[in-house]
Amino acid sequence: MIPTTTDQPANRKQPTATGPTTSQEIYLITGIPAAGKSTIAQLLAERLPRSVHVRGDLFRRMVINGRAEMTADPSEEAVRQLRLRHQLTAQTIDSYFETGFTVVAQDVILGEHLARMIAQIRSRPLHVIALTPHPDAIAARDTARSKTAYDAWTIGPLDHALRQETPRRGLWIDTSEQTPTQTVDEILARAPGEARIELRNT
Repeated sequence: MIPTTTDQPANRKQPTATGPTTSQEIYLITGIPAAGKSTIAQLLAERLPRSVHVRGDLFRRMVINGRAEMTADPSEEAVRQLRLRHQLTAQTIDSYFETGFTVVAQDVILGEHLARMIAQIRSRPLHVIALTPHPDAIAARDTARSKTAYDAWTIGPLDHALRQETPRRGLWIDTSEQTPTQTVDEILARAPGEARIELRNT
């Protein structure tokens, strides 16, 4: 039988004696494909106590038949599925947080979708981090990956959507010349003062 408890409120903090912090936090990492979101999120989660890594793309891959992919000119169904994916990610973030975990979540969240997702995440403190390596660095990384996110010609429009159409919320980091460890170090050092999103600003 799985033991259950009834004396712990949903929002109760679950501190731990190890790691750089003993308080719960949420880190939402965005960026275009091949920007390093998965790697950075995993390394960041490993540095934090009682943490989980939520991969938003998993919800896209759960759709077996009827999946509508996002393109430069997406269909209404593709946008609907993207919003559903972000909604499920936000709900998962809140569920883990309410159970006492620090949450590191990552996905491609560009344009108006970033503000929408920030509003969907109820729990705080929330830190938003955008990884913004140069398009040339993105292309090199994508070529070196075992999975290819896209052809080189699509990098420019996606980068434009990030830099020109996405609200500049939280901490934006140019990771072109950084190692993953250096990026995580910078996030931990700067996020408390520069990445936090207050509930009233959503």
